[in-house]
This record gives sequence, C-alpha cells and structure tokens, in this order.
Amino acid sequence: MATWLCYAVGYVFITSGVMKLINTDFRATFHSLGVPFPETTLFLVAIIELGCGALIAGGMYVRKASIPLLVIMVAAIYYSKLALIAEDGFLSFAFQARLDIVLLILLLLLIKHVPGKSFRGNSDINRLST
Repeated sequence: MATWLCYAVGYVFITSGVMKLINTDFRATFHSLGVPFPETTLFLVAIIELGCGALIAGGMYVRKASIPLLVIMVAAIYYSKLALIAEDGFLSFAFQARLDIVLLILLLLLIKHVPGKSFRGNSDINRLST
C-alpha cells in the first residue's frame, strides 16, 4: 500500500513540476499572487517538485523528500487559497483547497509511516566502493 501511495504522490509532484517549467501561465500566476522573486521562486519550486517527487515515486528518502513538498503545499495554500475565506467564505475555500489539503495529509502520512530506502543500503553500491 505504501508503494502505491509513493507512486501517486510522486506522480502528482513530478507532473506539477514539469508543468511549471513548460507552461508560461505559471509566471503570471506567481507574479499576481505576490510571491517574492516570482520567477526564481517558480523555478525553484518546479525543480524541488520534480526532484522530491521522483525520490518519493522511487521510494528513496521519502521522509526527507516529503518535507520540502510539505512547505511548498503550505505556501501554496497561504498564497493562493487563504484569501478565499475572507472573499467568498469557508466553503469556497474548502472546495478550492481540497486537493492541496489532501496532498498535505498524504505527505504527513508519508513522513510518519514510510521511511524510504537510502542509497547506502544497496549492497551493489557497497561492493563497488570497496
């Protein structure tokens, strides 16, 4: 079950990272949200999502890879969804932020229950280094 969870979470973040790199609409979105240094932040977020998503999908360093993604999701809710509470009410916020909240929960589950493999545990690598 944990493997499928890693595949699903990894897929979401890999896809999101690729889209941030190839779709120019994200630049305008980051500018309009008031994110500091929007183009640099966009690039860093995309690279972190790609790298950490790949690590999680591969089952490697799952806990360590989940933490930066957790920070990104909290920032995404803060910058893009939190204002909806004041503008349109809590139900609108809850609806618009539903996928972000699900990803937050999944990342917390990964951090708590799936440690992930490390490169040091691979016997082939240990034999090559000696």
